[in-house]
Amino acid sequence: MKVLIVYYSMYGHIYKMAQAIAEGVLLVEGAEVELRRVPETLPEGVLEKMGATAAQKEQAQVPVCTVDELAGADAVIFGTPTRFGNMCGQMRQFLVATGKLWLSNALVGKAGSVFASSNTQHGGQESTILSFHNTLLHQGMVIVGLPYTFVGQMTMAEISGCSPYGASTIAGDGGSRLPSENELAGARFQGEHVARIAKKLAA
Repeated sequence: MKVLIVYYSMYGHIYKMAQAIAEGVLLVEGAEVELRRVPETLPEGVLEKMGATAAQKEQAQVPVCTVDELAGADAVIFGTPTRFGNMCGQMRQFLVATGKLWLSNALVGKAGSVFASSNTQHGGQESTILSFHNTLLHQGMVIVGLPYTFVGQMTMAEISGCSPYGASTIAGDGGSRLPSENELAGARFQGEHVARIAKKLAA
């Protein structure tokens, strides 16, 4: 049973969450996980001016995803930073190219899940995940969130991402804040939860 994690991460926050999701997937017996990033659409010079070069180099070893790889997975977990309450342009462009999978019903019945990041606590994490679900529903996927059995999303001890819709992290001003242990725990929980459901669906 294979879980594919497909993400975009400009400054590395979503990448760190994706790694935690992968750790959670591997807690499920018989589960395999593959990490993929969507193609970059910004020129190198622009990324340089945005201060994203170091994070991009850190992720260079992660293969770029192809649309066909989605069909070969039992579950797909997507990760995206928030752009005005919606997914980033790089992820949107990748998903627009999945039309042939829709035509062939290739993703129908597969588990689909989403995690996100934003600069601020109220930067649109929940709306980004919820609006992402529209695409998964059109593809016929079975949406899996982050249930309240992950008690970390009830914490009052810190400002933290994570909601019933999926794990998330707050990047802070200029991307200075890294995912907290609570947010990473939410990501691990989501990875394991999706893998368990995908295993049942695959059976």
